[in-house]
Amino acid sequence: MIDDPQGVVLALFAAFCRIGGCIMVMPGFSTARIPTPIRLVFAITMTIALLPLMWDQIYPKIQGTTPDYLLLCLFETLIGVMLGMIARLFTQGVQFLGTVVTMMIGLNTPPAADILEDASEGQITNILTIAGLMVLFMLDFHHQIFLAIADTYRTMPPGTVFDPQKALISMTDTLTATFYVMLRLASPFILFNVLFNLTIGFINKLAPIVPVFFISAPYMVMGGTILFYLAVASMLSLYGDAFGPIFR
Repeated sequence: MIDDPQGVVLALFAAFCRIGGCIMVMPGFSTARIPTPIRLVFAITMTIALLPLMWDQIYPKIQGTTPDYLLLCLFETLIGVMLGMIARLFTQGVQFLGTVVTMMIGLNTPPAADILEDASEGQITNILTIAGLMVLFMLDFHHQIFLAIADTYRTMPPGTVFDPQKALISMTDTLTATFYVMLRLASPFILFNVLFNLTIGFINKLAPIVPVFFISAPYMVMGGTILFYLAVASMLSLYGDAFGPIFR
């Protein structure tokens, strides 16, 4: 029998604020293709599963007044959102990678509907976005996030005042690391674009009368597509390997 039903409910809601805030922006679970009720049920399920692990840290902190409890719930939500945003910023870097690849190979096609969100993206960006997310799921990245949530109850126990400066530093470091990873993954296509355009420039100087732009565009797209076909497996492998060090 539960001795303190009110305390159990308050502790459950306090845990739900941090876990639900993370799932609200977590990549994969926060896409527009997953209905809100399913996300809510999943967040509640994860909260019930993880609450026994954090019971000793949460329960003593809910024995205060109502304003203190509401402030605790606010800080818990902000901590969860910050944790989820760190993972989301890394996955958003794939869109930057896809845009760079599309520009470098000259594949200037009209944007198509995004697979995950209610927006428009290029075809290569769509392919890389869904493939990168599937690779992360295959590597159980969501398990790493749930373990990180449990670890935050030791490093940032309930009742800890949310520090915007530390959160901003974490976001900045994540963006910096993500940018460097995506830039390295896109470097073959950048090099291909520079060498191809340099070659076309020399040809244009040697034969000014030849309309090199109309002749070079199909070869540029063909060469870039072949390069993308040969490099996409290694790109996704390196992308999946980079998630762990950045998220930690």
